[in-house]
Amino acid sequence: MCGILAVFGCIDNSQAKRSRIIELSRRLRHRGPDWSGLHCHENCYLAHQRLAIVDPASGDQPLYNEDKTVIVTVNGEIYNHKQLREKLKSHQFRTGSDCEVIAHLYEEHGEEFVDMLDGMFSFVLLDTRDNSYIAARDAIGITPLYMGWGLDGSIWFASEMKALSDDCERFISFPPGHIYSSKQGGLRRWYNPPWFLEQTPSSSYDPIVLCKAFEKAVFKRLMTDVPFGVLLSGGLDSSLVAAVACRYLAESEAARQWGSQLHTFCIGLESSPDLKAAREVADYLGTRHHEFHFTVQEGIDALEEVIYHIETYDVTTIRASTPMFLMSRKIKSLGVKMVLSGEGSDEIFGGYLYFHKAPNKEEFHQETCQKIKALHLYDCLRANKSTSAWGVEARVPFLDKEFINIAMSIDPEWKMIRPDLGRIEKWILRNAFDDVQNPYLPKHILYRQKEQFSDGVGYSWIDGLKDHANKQVTDAMLTHASFIYPENTPTTKEAYYYRTIFEKFFPKNAARSTVPGGPSVACSTAKAVEWDAAWSKNLDPSGRAALGIHSAAYEEAVDAKNKSLLSGSPKKLQGVEEKAAAVI
Repeated sequence: MCGILAVFGCIDNSQAKRSRIIELSRRLRHRGPDWSGLHCHENCYLAHQRLAIVDPASGDQPLYNEDKTVIVTVNGEIYNHKQLREKLKSHQFRTGSDCEVIAHLYEEHGEEFVDMLDGMFSFVLLDTRDNSYIAARDAIGITPLYMGWGLDGSIWFASEMKALSDDCERFISFPPGHIYSSKQGGLRRWYNPPWFLEQTPSSSYDPIVLCKAFEKAVFKRLMTDVPFGVLLSGGLDSSLVAAVACRYLAESEAARQWGSQLHTFCIGLESSPDLKAAREVADYLGTRHHEFHFTVQEGIDALEEVIYHIETYDVTTIRASTPMFLMSRKIKSLGVKMVLSGEGSDEIFGGYLYFHKAPNKEEFHQETCQKIKALHLYDCLRANKSTSAWGVEARVPFLDKEFINIAMSIDPEWKMIRPDLGRIEKWILRNAFDDVQNPYLPKHILYRQKEQFSDGVGYSWIDGLKDHANKQVTDAMLTHASFIYPENTPTTKEAYYYRTIFEKFFPKNAARSTVPGGPSVACSTAKAVEWDAAWSKNLDPSGRAALGIHSAAYEEAVDAKNKSLLSGSPKKLQGVEEKAAAVI
């Protein structure tokens, strides 16, 4: 990942302003520690902090067209840049950077070229011939981008909020799949896939087509000139990424530079579910596995730094970002700059445990659509900013445009959880990779129950966070929360604690409005909470909150019941019996 900052229409174009832009751009240096660049043209500034992944030697930014009348600053990877270069043979390329095609595509096609890009990206482009500019963000919002407005009439774009929040009166999260054009004076959507309308699809399920599409998505993301690996939790999604990467690594250009043994990485508390499962998958695949441990206290000590980097107060995101943040630091210390990760699968296939309660295929499909549309506020934000905090780039093959279109065109009846037919969550994905002759994974891993990352690193992690928050936030503070935080009012002490940290770093109203709110259970949307009446009394984003579905929820209730039986307290016993009944 890189960091970009662009400002247009500044009244002040003095040396002091240039110094200020450099100072603000420096706030993004963690994203791109390899080089810094700045281009100034009249009252316009384009700054860049580079993380060199492709063509480290000559791909410094900003990038230009032949006569340097078009300037572009980009954060991302364009996986089809070689194919696009073939169509631009009349153009002269200065570097081997995958992002340079953007300047030349603009020359060739004007503003209507963004859909030609296959990758993850946020970019800002200035055409000095008429001082017009455009900004665009990838289809799903894998890379972050913010847009702001200064009191002097200037317009700002930045990879992270911290680079523009102090100098903009108002700012927003730039919507995924959109382009901003100064000529047309506003935002418009460039990404318009069939699933976006949320109409129930009817295509039949072909496991071979789904399998091949995912293999293609993984293979194209092996495009790198630096050491890389896979984040491996041992769950289905990351294990499939690792299995496919192992299978095709030898065929990739990366193998010629870095060898054909894949590196995998996992983090967790001692004896956590993820560590055990990841080790087993790594042994099966024959990867060079790196296992990292952290303590609850180490995670708590990192919370302020985590919230500063990920720029949210969402409880689920912070819970999962903290171990990912700690792991990324360890990964970078090994000299690795790029990793593949498994985000997006649960949204596409309805993998969260609450999908067991979906009343019909129509609501199931609508929920998956809503979840994908919101990924830029949750898992994409977490995966990108937690890793970028240490100069590591995360790539997410499940969010490949072509793969999403194929997966979202399947009749959702195939995605529905059907115990009567032996179909657990994400059955169609598991079945697509259930190859008896040449297995990708062991059966029990292929059919392992869903664990959210914040749960899988160790159940005591979330319990430790709650205990810590309970010590920091009094009952009175939570009672009066609606007066202190009238927008997105925190409803738990944990949420209140995170909010206080967030507001310390980002005190403006515009900042808190970039974070979504509303009730949720086990990562659901507010709408899906209605699927089960019991959930409204148990609004916790942990997967264990899906009462009656997660095996750990059942086991905890039974354990608590047994302990209460031993203690002999009638009042305690009654409460535990009610909890156990809800679970069963």
